Amino acid sequence: MHAHFVRIPAAPAREPSSVSARGLAREGAVIAFAMLVYYGVRNLTVGSAPTAFANAERLVDLEQRLSLDWEHALQRPVLSSDVLVTLANWIYIWGHWPVILAVATVLYVSRRERYYLLRNAMFVSGLIGFVFFALFPVAPPRMLDLGLVDTVTEQSSAYRTLQPPGLTN
Repeated sequence: MHAHFVRIPAAPAREPSSVSARGLAREGAVIAFAMLVYYGVRNLTVGSAPTAFANAERLVDLEQRLSLDWEHALQRPVLSSDVLVTLANWIYIWGHWPVILAVATVLYVSRRERYYLLRNAMFVSGLIGFVFFALFPVAPPRMLDLGLVDTVTEQSSAYRTLQPPGLTN
């Protein structure tokens, strides 16, 4: 008996879709709408700082009971090195929106279907986050008296350029 293999031709390489002004305008409108939703949800919780602090304390207590409060153990060796602090700050600052925007731009131009997958995944994860943000606001650990050091706020001005205090919670 001879084994016969069926040869399946490879899918032809797809040409990237051309970038049109209309397509860019549509994507800009979709993203602008998403930003409006973000700021709308953010403004819904502006007056709930006491609730956010109480919820944060509850989460810290839960982390301690479950032995998940490992932030100090991770931060301690980083704080002893200026190089590690700077590296961590740069990753935090430049590894968020600039990287997302660069990847989205490359995908929009070269792999449109992947761009839509990324965009939609970000929207869905953002909506899930909004539900928690609106229903269970939590103050960030840096605002609690936990002994953690907010190295980005203390040692970097680049973060305030990318996300001015008036646009962050």
